[in-house]
Amino acid sequence: MSIEFLITSIIVILMPGTGVIYTLAIGLGLGFRSAVAAAFGCTLGIVPSAVAGIAGLSAIFHTSALAFQAVKIAGVLYLLYMAWVTLRDTGVLGVQERRERVPAGRIIRDGALLNVLNPKLALFFLAFLPQFVPVGSTQGSAAFIWLALAFMGLTFVVFVGYGACAAWARDYVISRPRVLAWIRRGFAGAFGLLGLRLALAER
Repeated sequence: MSIEFLITSIIVILMPGTGVIYTLAIGLGLGFRSAVAAAFGCTLGIVPSAVAGIAGLSAIFHTSALAFQAVKIAGVLYLLYMAWVTLRDTGVLGVQERRERVPAGRIIRDGALLNVLNPKLALFFLAFLPQFVPVGSTQGSAAFIWLALAFMGLTFVVFVGYGACAAWARDYVISRPRVLAWIRRGFAGAFGLLGLRLALAER
């Protein structure tokens, strides 16, 4: 595993996307432990794309417009739903002071779905990881698996860091309703924009 792979992976993971926005919202709304669950869910959602990349199935998204469009539409609808839930201040993503306990399983499920319903992630694995598999390697699949696991591990660590920062700022945000309202709208807008970007995405 090369240092180039680690550096490139960290840069890619640090870029704000659906998983980052989701983890930050959970950290602000529910605290650090829930943010860890969100990070785990987002990481778990990478598994189908990693498996597709290893099996070569992600090439289907590249060659089949119907398959790509079907998954893309589902992903767009889910992102718009997340935007609506956040804006309405209901459900898991309601950024507010909560006294009731939200099941970790629900947080993990929503985080996983964000990545499962993103067809660009499968294409990312198809285009990104093979660059770091040694040319002529007789164990290409094994190397691909280790790279995918390393990428997932880095994703989890970085997202936990995002969640920790959000949880640290939680008391400050919760005690200021005006700031809380703008943050909620910001998260809703971010999910909406990500949905729009996915809707406009080409294979």
